Amino acid sequence: MKKNLILLLWTALLFIGCSKNDDNTYSAPKDLAAQDFMWKASNYWYFWQDDVPNLADDRFASDEEYTAFLESDADAGDFFDNQLRFTEDRFTFYSPDYEEFTNILSGITKNNGLNFGLILLDGDLLVGYVRYIIPGSDAASKQIFRGNYFTEVDGQRLDTNNYIDLLYGENDTYTLTMADYVNDEFTSNGLEVMLTKEENFQENPVYITNTLDVNGTKIGYIFYRRFTDGFEDELNAAIGQLQAQGITELVLDLRYNPGGRVSSAVALASMIYGTNTNELFVRQRWNPKRQAGFSTSSLEENFINQIEGGEAINSLGLSRVYVLTTDRSASASE
Repeated sequence: MKKNLILLLWTALLFIGCSKNDDNTYSAPKDLAAQDFMWKASNYWYFWQDDVPNLADDRFASDEEYTAFLESDADAGDFFDNQLRFTEDRFTFYSPDYEEFTNILSGITKNNGLNFGLILLDGDLLVGYVRYIIPGSDAASKQIFRGNYFTEVDGQRLDTNNYIDLLYGENDTYTLTMADYVNDEFTSNGLEVMLTKEENFQENPVYITNTLDVNGTKIGYIFYRRFTDGFEDELNAAIGQLQAQGITELVLDLRYNPGGRVSSAVALASMIYGTNTNELFVRQRWNPKRQAGFSTSSLEENFINQIEGGEAINSLGLSRVYVLTTDRSASASE
């Protein structure tokens, strides 16, 4: 199983003795510190380490050759993508800000609550569409909903040249010009929506919990956005709500869930399936270098019967579950 590689790369900072060829005397120039760290951490932890020639233990014959390799890309993110990334790896990304990264793992971001996608029209024009709105956010209090379209930001028509500055720039507040799709065209409907990003906004990943009665069958539905640490209480309460309503089928919506904590995945599986702590849920698989260093028991995680803090798990005891996914469902979602 692929653990959260990004977290492991940061964790690798704490380890000593994982440099090239076990040579601890090499000290990279300060301007190459990020690249040096990436190579050492990836050589030690990366799941596909033995599939990437540049990560081989005997890749470099000298410090000079290693230094020249680190200099191959001045940008640390480009260095990982061009020199270290396995071709089939779609999960790993470079984050230069440790605090921002750890906040993301806890669901804390600077956010206005709008999750959107972009459609490329003829030429370089773009249209935005709303995937979903985060509950409790600024967007949740405005007249903007899933499935809506927008064509302008702060009065400027969206295109391939300006969308990054307009939607991902330093501006904490922007105004969207909303549009309708009529007769194969996107036209403004006269509605403008102003959104403001909130600093340190914490997202509750349990977005929606519903029960549907379909031809006498009670079907539960949960939209779960991320396997975020610290929200097992909310997830357990949502499952308890479905349990109290007597559901016999469950639809788990992970369409926009990029993954997260394995411990949260274990908790959710136990809530859905069962709480037999002697039954295996997952067996971890690391790269060959690291796999041999773990005992069998340390690589196995069983179902659990209580969440952190000691509260008993509400378990539905279902033998099947219907899972909605997209190409945005990854990592722990898989």
